[in-house]
Amino acid sequence: MARPWSDFRIEQIVGNLLRIGVIIAAAVVAIGAVVFLVRHGGEPPQYKIFRGEPSNLRHVGGIVTDAFSGHARGLIQLGLLLLIATPVARVVFSIFGFALERDHAYVLITLIVLGVLAFSLAGGRI
Repeated sequence: MARPWSDFRIEQIVGNLLRIGVIIAAAVVAIGAVVFLVRHGGEPPQYKIFRGEPSNLRHVGGIVTDAFSGHARGLIQLGLLLLIATPVARVVFSIFGFALERDHAYVLITLIVLGVLAFSLAGGRI
């Protein structure tokens, strides 16, 4: 028999979602850091030369491609994207949770929060 949706159950799921998301993000960043140190740890730092982020790591598609190719910077960037996506996933799940509880006011408020998050993550551009 399926357990009914309750405030407590939704809070548990949201808490687990946040916890698991942060753990996965931290693990991906740590793996990327280890790969980076193994490949580049012995190189002397060059503080006089500024190297910005490569163009392929400036959009999600390039980050995912680099990460799955085993590139250290791509893995680190993917971990950071997962960390950013975790609270967004929490907001999305909250919309469904409030809808299941038929709490229309909170569904509307949470949709507004999701819109603000999407707007800010898009760089303030529509």
